[in-house]
Amino acid sequence: MALMDISQLSPERPVLIAGPTASGKSALALKIAEAQGGVIINADALQVFDGWRILTARPDEAELSRASHALYGHIPYNGDYSVGHWLRDVTPFLNDKERPIIVGGTGLYFTALTEGLADIPATPPNIRAKADRIVAEDGFETLLPALDPDTLSRIDQRNPMRVQRAWEVQATTGRGLASWQDATPTPLLPLAQAQPILLDADRDWLSDRIDRRFDQMIAAGALDEARAMLPDWNPSLLSSKAIGAPELIAHLEHNMSLEEATQAAKTATRQFAKRQRTWFRARMRDWRALTLR
Repeated sequence: MALMDISQLSPERPVLIAGPTASGKSALALKIAEAQGGVIINADALQVFDGWRILTARPDEAELSRASHALYGHIPYNGDYSVGHWLRDVTPFLNDKERPIIVGGTGLYFTALTEGLADIPATPPNIRAKADRIVAEDGFETLLPALDPDTLSRIDQRNPMRVQRAWEVQATTGRGLASWQDATPTPLLPLAQAQPILLDADRDWLSDRIDRRFDQMIAAGALDEARAMLPDWNPSLLSSKAIGAPELIAHLEHNMSLEEATQAAKTATRQFAKRQRTWFRARMRDWRALTLR
C-alpha cells in the first residue's frame, strides 16, 4: 500500500478519502484521526444501514473505540436513503469544532458534497413500486430507452441503482435527471476548501485484497449475519445490495454451495470495484491520487 506522510495534512481542514472497495480507505482515515484528531464520517451508501455490518465492512468495536465515528449503521436495514438524506446528515459535522474526515466509496456522495446537488422531488411510492416491478420482471436495462440522451450520457448504464433512480426522476417530474443536475445549487464543501485523497488501486493488487477480505468476512461470521437476516430478506431493499448478501442468502436457501456463493461474491466485488475505479478516474481528476500496488 502506498505510504502517505500525514504531517503534510492540515489538522484544521476537512479530509476527504475516496477509493474502491477493499482499498484501505478506513484504515487511512483511522490513521489520520489518531495522528491529528477528527471525526471519521461515513460516505458509503451501504454502510449507513444496520444489519449487514460484516459484509459492508463497517468499523468493528475495536476500531470505533480508537476514534470518533459518525453515520455508520444509523438507518434501519429496511429504510430508504439517498444522497440527499446523506447531505442533510453530514451538514452538522461540517460546522462542528471537530475536523471531519469523510471516507467512503460512494462517489456520488462526494460529488454532491463538493459540487452541489440538485433539489429533486422525492419519488412517490407508486412510481417506486412500478420501477421495482419492471426491474424484477424484465431487468433494469428495459428502463434505459425511456431516459433522455443527456441523462443516458452521464449515468453508469450498467449500474441498476443509478438507472432506476434516473427513470424514477423522469417518471416523477417529467424532467430528465441531467436537467435537474444542471440546476445545481452551491456545494456545501467546495473541493478547494478540503484535502481530497483518492486511493487509486492497481487492479491485481486490489483483486487479491478483495478475495482475502471476503474470506476474512466469512471467518468473522458473515454467514451467521446472513442467517440472522434471512427471515426478513427482501432483495428490493437498498441494504440488500450489500455485495455478498444475495449470494450468501442463496446458499442458505440451498440454491448455491458455500464455495459457489463465495466465488460469486468475490466476482461481484471485483466487478463493482472496476466500476468504482472507472467512475473515480473520470470524475475525480482534481483529487490527490495515491497509487496502491
